[in-house]
Amino acid sequence: MKLYFMHPINRTLFGFVLISGILGASSLNLAAQSHTIDVTIDGLSGDTIFLAHYYGDKMYYADTTVADASGHVRFSGRIKEECGKYAIVMPGPKYFEFLAVEEDIVIRTSAQNPTGDVEVIKSNENALFYNYMAFLAERRTQAAPLEAVLSDSTSSEASIANAREVLTSFGRQVAEEQRRILEEHSEMLFAKYLNMVLEPELPAFPPNIVNIQDLQYRWYRNHYWDRVDFSDPRLVRDGSFHQILDRFWTKVLPQIPDSLAVEADRLIARTEGNAEMFKYITHYITFASESSQVMCMDKVFVGMVDRYYNTGKAVWLKPDQLKKIQERADELRDSMCGNTIPNIILPDLGQNKWESLHGIEAKYTVVIIWESTCGHCKKELPKFRELYNRWQEKGLEIYAIGNDFDPEPWQEYVREKEYTDWINVSDNPLINAQDSAMVLIETRTTTLKSLNFRTTFDVFATPKVFLLDQDKQILAKQISAEQLEEILNRLEAQEG
Repeated sequence: MKLYFMHPINRTLFGFVLISGILGASSLNLAAQSHTIDVTIDGLSGDTIFLAHYYGDKMYYADTTVADASGHVRFSGRIKEECGKYAIVMPGPKYFEFLAVEEDIVIRTSAQNPTGDVEVIKSNENALFYNYMAFLAERRTQAAPLEAVLSDSTSSEASIANAREVLTSFGRQVAEEQRRILEEHSEMLFAKYLNMVLEPELPAFPPNIVNIQDLQYRWYRNHYWDRVDFSDPRLVRDGSFHQILDRFWTKVLPQIPDSLAVEADRLIARTEGNAEMFKYITHYITFASESSQVMCMDKVFVGMVDRYYNTGKAVWLKPDQLKKIQERADELRDSMCGNTIPNIILPDLGQNKWESLHGIEAKYTVVIIWESTCGHCKKELPKFRELYNRWQEKGLEIYAIGNDFDPEPWQEYVREKEYTDWINVSDNPLINAQDSAMVLIETRTTTLKSLNFRTTFDVFATPKVFLLDQDKQILAKQISAEQLEEILNRLEAQEG
């Protein structure tokens, strides 16, 4: 378990803004409640003790106090929206988990073995939780010598068969205990947490069905969320909720942006009336799509911003945080799959003729943004030239934009390597000067998006590649020459 006493740092600025906004908006209500969390830790005296809570698969600082001379601490209870899986963290750091629910909780343990020595003095919820943990621990202890038999190459066939039989019976006992808890305590939080980690059991399908695996997959996908109570806000405060959400989004669903966008709306619709779950799932999908390496997932991200952030539904974010997310979506719109790419108009290799991207009459157009000092660009360009030679007669054109800020190195490299068969364009400091740029835009020689092509196409690394159809809609992006040819072959096969 990794404990965060500050907001975790994510890889992107957007991720940090988003998670900070979420946790800021759902900060724990420390006002006095009618119930308390009362803990005694034998072996501690005068030590600082933390109360931490899960939010998805991470744990965050919630409250702090100092143990008295007998190791006793007390925290205020939680309101329902803030109930869930919590932990008491002590020096070491060591910790033990418990379920904070709307009841008085009295627990005693030791500093030496905080999890193993837990004694639930008062709390029906935690008595159920720790009784189940004790049940599992006993079965694990009993199973250990039997598992050793299975891993021992000298074990006899009879002892192996016996070990397997007993271990199978242990598995049945665990399953029976799980069913008992779900049947007898279905409304308790622990039962709901337990239910979330149990995989849906496939029904028996009639024999001799064609494409049985497809039928099983569809059933599994349609019933994946049966184990989750979408009306209960407490479920997001447990790592198992994050795990099943992450698995559904990245493993169960096909990684096709258009399909994922539809599934995102379906899933979020199930959270109606549950602000905590709406917040968690909306955040997860938004961040996952913004940071995804899957091609065209920015389309999902922008769609999420349009439907849930630009419409005032992301109420947990501060205005400046919301603005950053909206601005990030706007930065991606011009280079988003499915959109018509802006008409870039820039000077050619001689810097005297303006070449229009939309003026290209071709079945397919490839836009390559590269620079002469980019090592990866130098490896890729020869591959694109070979592809261009094979596909030019089939209707392929290349519009190569030099990303060098000064034209001379770019011009020299293009001429030296003889990349002159396709269309080469770039900008230069003269046309980007404020007065020159204003005149060029006012006379409609070019456009603001053309002169700002680095921002227009969200260029942070090169090469950046787009495949366009004859109407200049973006079909694919961020692809290598090999991937590009695969896509072209697939598109041609679909036509034929």
